Amino acid sequence: MTANTENLYNHVAFLTSIFPYRNYKNIDSLQKTATYIEKRLKDVGLPTARQKWEAKGNIYENVIATYQPQKTKRFIIGAHYDVYKDIAGADDNASSVAGLLEISRMLAESSLNLDYGIDIVFFCLEEPPFFKTDKMGSHIHAKSIAKTNKDYIGMIALEMIGYYREVKIKDEDSTFNKNQLIVSGIKKFDEFNRKVSYLLKANGTMGSRRVSFAEHYPNNGPSDHRNYWEFDIPAVMIIGTGGEGNPNYHTPTDTIETLDFEIMTNAVNCIAHALFNFFE
Repeated sequence: MTANTENLYNHVAFLTSIFPYRNYKNIDSLQKTATYIEKRLKDVGLPTARQKWEAKGNIYENVIATYQPQKTKRFIIGAHYDVYKDIAGADDNASSVAGLLEISRMLAESSLNLDYGIDIVFFCLEEPPFFKTDKMGSHIHAKSIAKTNKDYIGMIALEMIGYYREVKIKDEDSTFNKNQLIVSGIKKFDEFNRKVSYLLKANGTMGSRRVSFAEHYPNNGPSDHRNYWEFDIPAVMIIGTGGEGNPNYHTPTDTIETLDFEIMTNAVNCIAHALFNFFE
């Protein structure tokens, strides 16, 4: 049960070929993206649903798949599929959508009998002008589950898992190898953050660094995970080392040619390992 590099490439190639680009103004492009995601999930046999809401006079949708829907104890993993302005958004965030689709395939084909169910959510409206508002797809989802009878273990948001670079730490003499994943969360849920980071490393193909910010640090939640804290659900962002400074971030040069699909495949395997073995 391993990630398929060709699948990852093909998903990113399709998503970055959609034009006009997948920003909040281009509703047809977002619909095309959601339909593609939904079809891939159905192809592997996962039940799906769409969650709709209104923002700026338009209807937007999350695409949700469930594994072992009968389980009360649940884990959430998600990635946003919209882009910032007029860019292809290969790393931000087609890479994570591709990774999550591949994790969905691996999960469905494995027929694992886990002690918990998994909710797989593809979010719309993570990017500005909706970031940090209650119109974010992840806020819509988090709020919708807050008063259910489910027991949520935690949430992982995948963000920019396709670009990797060596990282020089400010004011230190150390350099972190590019083959690692960064786990970012808040101190309130540091036990959860620590466990996710440990499980990523336990797969043996990549390293992991954990960063737990103070609850009121200005940029402690730069992705969809931020919206689950409000409802007391532990949540982290998993990001590649490009998150420390991908020069293509939010620019037209965020294209498929800049991604490292070999490392990305290892990243997806590590994330899947953490997700499938949380209570081992």
